[in-house]
Amino acid sequence: MTSKMKSLNLKRRSLLSCLLALSSGAVAVAASPVSVQVWKDPNCGCCKDWIDHLEKNNFSIKVMGQGNNAARARLGIPKTFASCHTALVQGYVIEGHVPASDIQRLLKEKPQALGLAVPGMPIGSPGMDGPVYGGKRDAYQVLLIQKDGTSKVFQAHA
Repeated sequence: MTSKMKSLNLKRRSLLSCLLALSSGAVAVAASPVSVQVWKDPNCGCCKDWIDHLEKNNFSIKVMGQGNNAARARLGIPKTFASCHTALVQGYVIEGHVPASDIQRLLKEKPQALGLAVPGMPIGSPGMDGPVYGGKRDAYQVLLIQKDGTSKVFQAHA
């Protein structure tokens, strides 16, 4: 076999290897970030930390820094589920320090619901877990808020 033929065979093998890798999904393609609108107080540090948590988990954030009371009321979240920030993602309302993994699960499962809430500000939840808290963690629940205002546990965190 001539050196020209060997070179051609090598190029063909390389091309076939690349095509096989592409067709088998071996080459990962990053998913587009999921857009989220967040209403929060402009001076709230834990809200900023929660936003940072979402951004690290492939969410793209648009912040409205005028507080969240009006947004929460407009979006239909009862005050009993209130926290320091309110968000909207793909038609679902997110109230409080909900972990990104729970939001991703919500978007995958697509339940008939208003959204998710973590009432209050539990220590150890995303945004309430920085060094200032000294590693403390409270158990808390992420609630699935139904369109009629009732709720059920979506995910428990220890």
